[in-house]
Amino acid sequence: MCKRCGNKDPSLFGRFNSPLKQEHIYYCRHCLALGKISSTTRLYTWKAPTPTYVIPSKPLQWTGTLSTGQSNASNQVIKAIQENSSILVWAVCGAGKTEVLFHGIEAALLAGKRVLLATPRTDVVKELAPRFKKAFPEVKQAALYGGHTKEDTSAPLILATTHQVMRFYQAFDVVIVDEVDAFPYTFDPSLKYGVLQAKKTDACEVYLSATPSKELRNEANLRVVRIPRRYHGYDLPVPRMVWCGNWKKALQKERVPKVVMQWIIEHVNQRTPALLFVPSIYVLDQVSAVLTTHQIRHAAVHSASEDRHTHIESFRAARLPLLITTTILERGITIPRVDIAVLGAEADLFTESALVQISGRVGRDHLAPTGDAVFFHYGKTLAMQAAINHIRKMNEEEVQA
Repeated sequence: MCKRCGNKDPSLFGRFNSPLKQEHIYYCRHCLALGKISSTTRLYTWKAPTPTYVIPSKPLQWTGTLSTGQSNASNQVIKAIQENSSILVWAVCGAGKTEVLFHGIEAALLAGKRVLLATPRTDVVKELAPRFKKAFPEVKQAALYGGHTKEDTSAPLILATTHQVMRFYQAFDVVIVDEVDAFPYTFDPSLKYGVLQAKKTDACEVYLSATPSKELRNEANLRVVRIPRRYHGYDLPVPRMVWCGNWKKALQKERVPKVVMQWIIEHVNQRTPALLFVPSIYVLDQVSAVLTTHQIRHAAVHSASEDRHTHIESFRAARLPLLITTTILERGITIPRVDIAVLGAEADLFTESALVQISGRVGRDHLAPTGDAVFFHYGKTLAMQAAINHIRKMNEEEVQA
């Protein structure tokens, strides 16, 4: 077992011959990016006193107003932080989970506690970092993600991807995990291990999700508070299912299904921001090639795109009318007035959770609380229907005061 990441998978351990003895030396390949750790090296932790930072008497400078649901959840988060207990905030997409955290984090900072906000996706950290800088302008902060690690890791408020959390050991009094149901956090046990290692033994744990798993919802000693309605009070847009025929065969013939192309052209002509989700990078490249042939201005992004952040910012600033993407943008991004469509919604990749999150990109802004969400398919699936039922059920649920 790797003491740093908790890896126990034999296939993720490498070995080489010892230069001194007739034996093998084993090393962990799973967390190799953090530096090589082997069976003959020591893993050091630093337990020196944490630098003292001056926390202003009023660290939170956010002046917004919380909805009834947000206010209830915010009070529950403050209580959990004061009691060093655990809580799950189960909130619909666009409910304003970030704002729900503000007062709790303020209470923690005033009590001299260190706070970690971890999330599985780099894009989410980049989205949250400037918002927290604005909300807590006089509090020392650090945002850590791949390629951006040279910051003050002793700061009282840390925002980090769950991969970067492996750098910490028993360092935080409050650990918040945003998008706790997101890949790769749900897929890689070492990320959960890293979060547990980063918190102090009596730390408060706060989990945030719009689509928490049944296991998490039913976990013992975890209080659950729900926010079934968005902060602006409007219903979640309910997706519609539209049959588009054999889209794979169409793409092989260098065509996009007619009904999908009509949706794209309509949005481009009306200059309404449009996000088109596809099930793979291969399909993304196919669709992008067809649209390029038809001279439809767009950009295509996926996890390995070197320029994806530039394209996302261009789309956010309305310089691009259409963005084609994989599930990398299923969460953590807010674009006013955006409509979404899913091509091949019947693909296994598009689970109930993923489809709910994708649909949740629509109608998040209070000035444009409605919009269009379409599942283009070649056959309906249980996941598609479950996602629609999930959204309808949330719309019917009353907010607890």
